[in-house]
Amino acid sequence: MPKKGGRRAGTQKEQHVPCKQAKTDTCRPLLMKHDHPENVFESLIFPIKQDEFWREYWEKKPLLLQRNDPSVASYYRSLFQLSDLKALVNQGLYYGRDVNVCRCVNGKKKIFNKDGKVSYVELKKDFDQKKATIQFHQPQRFKDELWRIQEKLECYFGSLVGSNIYITPPGSQGLPPHYDDVEVFILQLEGEKHWQLYQPTVHLAQEYNAEPEDRIGTATYDFLLKPGDFLYFPRGTIHQADTPPGVSHSTHVTISTCQNNSWRDFLLDVFPGLVLDTAKDDVEFRKSIPRQLLMKVDLSDSSKQLSGFLRCLADRLENGRELKSSDMKKDFIMNRLPPFSGTSLDSLPPGGTLPKVNSIIRLQFKDYIVITVEPEDNPLDDTHKEMVYVYHSLKNKRQAHMMGDEDVSEEGIPETRGLRFPVSHMDALKQIWNCDTICVKELNLVSDAEKENLVLSLWSEWLIEVI
Repeated sequence: MPKKGGRRAGTQKEQHVPCKQAKTDTCRPLLMKHDHPENVFESLIFPIKQDEFWREYWEKKPLLLQRNDPSVASYYRSLFQLSDLKALVNQGLYYGRDVNVCRCVNGKKKIFNKDGKVSYVELKKDFDQKKATIQFHQPQRFKDELWRIQEKLECYFGSLVGSNIYITPPGSQGLPPHYDDVEVFILQLEGEKHWQLYQPTVHLAQEYNAEPEDRIGTATYDFLLKPGDFLYFPRGTIHQADTPPGVSHSTHVTISTCQNNSWRDFLLDVFPGLVLDTAKDDVEFRKSIPRQLLMKVDLSDSSKQLSGFLRCLADRLENGRELKSSDMKKDFIMNRLPPFSGTSLDSLPPGGTLPKVNSIIRLQFKDYIVITVEPEDNPLDDTHKEMVYVYHSLKNKRQAHMMGDEDVSEEGIPETRGLRFPVSHMDALKQIWNCDTICVKELNLVSDAEKENLVLSLWSEWLIEVI
């Protein structure tokens, strides 16, 4: 993410930056272990603790960590380097899809993309001669360590986590001042980058927008990132960054999350189901709207009635009505990374002992599974009977992550990977989800055959194991 010009950060402004000095003996091993999503996140923000981060910084203000530690700098450098590009280009990258080449000129973004496949010779020429920034999309598709980090962060946030690499030559800037619709984490990998952050014009923005220099005022933060340094800022924070003249090129990775993941989005997802369920029980919701209502310019006459309906919905929620989120859950599980693994789970058969009615089982890959209740997708049946769906990301394609490359069926419908069960199986599924271990015989289903069929289906998808 970007800046203009080549001004170095001033000492006076740097004093106002919330800067923490981190030690690497704790930070680096946590990144390397990947034993738990919380540990991966805490290693990124070390020495800040999670509770302090969520209380003081998340969606509130930037956090800068200037570590000055060679071992952290070395680890960050291993995530991605300019020298990695040549080998990746040879794998067949395309302009626009995989790589953008751009530069900020007089406050405007100028794009130097060619057509078709990327040529490393042309790419390096634009970098050296046109002082263009190379933006490489979603490097976790190719770099294992970023895959390891980001799939754990998707577990931690419960939201998609994407990334972009920005490589900027000295004395240049890639993008004009702008703000994003995502929470941003910056890791400085190579060289130095001069950053300026400004007060948001739209707090917690839900769309990307470039901002003219005459609107953004004076920078509230002005500093230099060096290898091993970390920066966080909330969505809506106006920012720009440049590589100072006379230094090596800058490489940083932007890790971002929580796009379209606000209460606004959640309400839009769950309210249709809540209204439909309520209408089954409450005749008031099934009555016709006033005659000629849709022909009126001003609908304010109906606001009192609508307020009453909303109060009714609120009462049902407070009395324990379950919310059904399907679209947001499915979008997340369909598009997220698979678990980090040396072998693709897509081609592996189930392992371990076949579950029987007296088996003790436990759930595995819990962070990669969602459960929804939805109408049965059966074009031959118009009764819309509800079913329980168990979706998972174990066989998602890493190469398609955040690229808009959804798997589709022969009918052109995006495919999700998972299982379908009658609603009567929900209690048994909750038992499996909520217990560390459970005997199949104890599942809340009528017959042993139903119990065995349920666990066998889950076992065949790698979702449970017999212990």
